[in-house]
Amino acid sequence: MAGALGQFDFIIVGAGSAGCVLANRLSADPAHRVLLVEAGGSADNFLIRMPLGFLRAMLNPRVNWNYMSEPEPVLGGRQLWLPRGRGLGGSSSINGMFYMRGHSRDFDGWRDLGCDGWGYADVLPYFKRMETSWRGAGPYHGAEGPLHVRPIDGRKLLHAPLMATARAAGFATTDDLNGEIEEGFALGEVNIDPHGRRAGTAQAYLAPARGRANLKVVTDALVTRIVIEQGRATGIEYSANGELGTAQAAREVILAGGTFNSPQLLMLSGVGPAAELARHGIKPLVDSPGVGGNLSEHMRVPVEFATRGPVTFLGELRADRIALSVLRWIFFGTGTCATQINSCNVVIRTQPQLDRPDVQLMCNPVRMDARIWWPLVGARQEHRVTADVVLLHPSSRGRVTLRSANAADAPRVAFNLFSHAEEFATARRGIEAARRIYATEPQARLIERETAPGAACQSADDLDAYIRRSASLTQHPVGTCAMGRGPQAVVDPELKVRGVAGLRVADASIMPTVVGGNTNAATIMIGEKAADLVLGRRLPPEHVRSTSIRS
Repeated sequence: MAGALGQFDFIIVGAGSAGCVLANRLSADPAHRVLLVEAGGSADNFLIRMPLGFLRAMLNPRVNWNYMSEPEPVLGGRQLWLPRGRGLGGSSSINGMFYMRGHSRDFDGWRDLGCDGWGYADVLPYFKRMETSWRGAGPYHGAEGPLHVRPIDGRKLLHAPLMATARAAGFATTDDLNGEIEEGFALGEVNIDPHGRRAGTAQAYLAPARGRANLKVVTDALVTRIVIEQGRATGIEYSANGELGTAQAAREVILAGGTFNSPQLLMLSGVGPAAELARHGIKPLVDSPGVGGNLSEHMRVPVEFATRGPVTFLGELRADRIALSVLRWIFFGTGTCATQINSCNVVIRTQPQLDRPDVQLMCNPVRMDARIWWPLVGARQEHRVTADVVLLHPSSRGRVTLRSANAADAPRVAFNLFSHAEEFATARRGIEAARRIYATEPQARLIERETAPGAACQSADDLDAYIRRSASLTQHPVGTCAMGRGPQAVVDPELKVRGVAGLRVADASIMPTVVGGNTNAATIMIGEKAADLVLGRRLPPEHVRSTSIRS
């Protein structure tokens, strides 16, 4: 046996974006004994700390579970790469650090689905509590939270041409997508600390709490089962170094393993669709048909343009320049290695009658396959920029199921992407919007030609064929332990698992619908609010104004 860890008041399974928040907030009271169990390791290395290193860090299997989807039927049977953070901080340790909350109406939509206490007025205080925003304190932002939010330095990222193009192309601009005006062209924001280092939840929340005597953090320990006795979660079993161990929870077990692993662990523990459990020889303790269902993700369709000259960020990847940039980051925490390389965060409605944006354009000042290069050595890559179309409110729903009864086996993940015709229509409108923007002055002065999908790809049939062969995901999966009311809801609005006392889920899996933006900020907010729910507290709602732009 790996050993019995003893008894704790709270056991948190998963030290990811929400789990680190819970560990910090629940252990703030010295009377609470808290155990945080993580299947990965420290997830702390040079490429993770350095913001520009995230794309390389993500390729490291020591910090990425590297899941793959099941073959996607509409996408020609392609399997899609599903990077998920492996280690302290979870996906907040390997993501692009982008900070977006989602639209206020997304959260009001949760409330209207029966998630009382999760409307925008209810969640805004938690977003503010978690922030130290570069904007300072105000009605929309906080200035004393653990999580640093700062603007992307767009001076070398072709930000100005896109902002100047916005209105000429028929779109608005905004100073703050997380403020009153929640759509348009805006400067991107990221979670990077004042020293130019990644500010994931391992750094922002867990590190300050690690010295507390009442918080125990166990890494490289895979939880294999929640122990459920007489309808109550009483502890966990885990595997470490090939041996089994246990821990007991006097008050609650809280799952924060993420959209793929939280439903997997529920099913391994006997909570889930009875037929699915029986198929793997697991005794159903609670027949909960919604476990693993309602899987939703933002789909991404690439759009790419070649530029008229060497104006893209590829120039900064010349070997001597990038070496100097790394040194500047090491010693001063500044420069191109200390930020994200996003030209502009574009969040738009592709139809004027919509009540909120349906497409995000991820505008980047470089090709996605860009490489470090040496002058006068080898072939030079062509300078290109990208404007990937992201569908913010997909209709498709997938499911997470078990591969086996062995917790070490990755779950099966099937998204059923583009299974609704309107998703193709939205993607086509997004491509048309990207084309219009990049063909409008002054942005058009930089563009030589469209390289993907290409000028010849114009008809609906051709565009749909391009979408089928090129679409991918944004690493924003949600929904597999959905909050709500009714038989398909896995947790109630207090995040309690239906049918099991002393058990909650607090991570992106509880979102009933995916928010209209990058999901990490909303997941951290869930951790903040979940900690208060566990402790019987609540921040009072804050009502602020949001303005819709009508084209």
